[in-house]
Amino acid sequence: MAVRAGAAAVGLVSEMPSGPGVIPEEEIARIAVEVPPPVATFLLTSLQEVSAVVDQQRRTRASTVQVCDRLTTGSLGELRQAMPGIGLVQVIHVEGPEAVGEALQAAPFVDAILLDSGRPSRPVKELGGTGRRHDWSVSRRIREALPVPVFLAGGLNPDNLAEAVEAVGPFALDVCSGVRSNGALDPAKLRRFFESVASLPSPG
Repeated sequence: MAVRAGAAAVGLVSEMPSGPGVIPEEEIARIAVEVPPPVATFLLTSLQEVSAVVDQQRRTRASTVQVCDRLTTGSLGELRQAMPGIGLVQVIHVEGPEAVGEALQAAPFVDAILLDSGRPSRPVKELGGTGRRHDWSVSRRIREALPVPVFLAGGLNPDNLAEAVEAVGPFALDVCSGVRSNGALDPAKLRRFFESVASLPSPG
């Protein structure tokens, strides 16, 4: 459904402490081999150990790994070396100005930074799919400071896309809850989202 709507990448959400859209690993692996190139498959992982992330990517065969939490064992540099040819995206949850420093630290080791509105410090971690906006002025500072592309997520919907793009100037947009109804992808919301993307002014 997402590919037909025009998505450049499909996010495949593995086990998370909270949030919508979780898919069993076996289903992720089945979807990943069916998605036609050049559409990328993003494995969203909450795992925090390099070896566990590598093993999960090998099981699912996604073309990109999106690290939704902070690694506690190993480093992004080690993860990069262990997965040659696999895209690597680090999620930075923009809870305040400290996110700028976090993004700068991660940027040398990844292909892109994704800015989201999770709250990983909560008793039940929020690592995405919150439907909540964060401070786009901080996201703008991050985007301007980084040498790698910035993806923007967090509370995006057809009604605020133009504002988001003008405020942040991201390389790409990531949407989850904004195209769902009752937890499932909604064809009408997907269509409206991509119509809004198509109506955005061309960059430059």
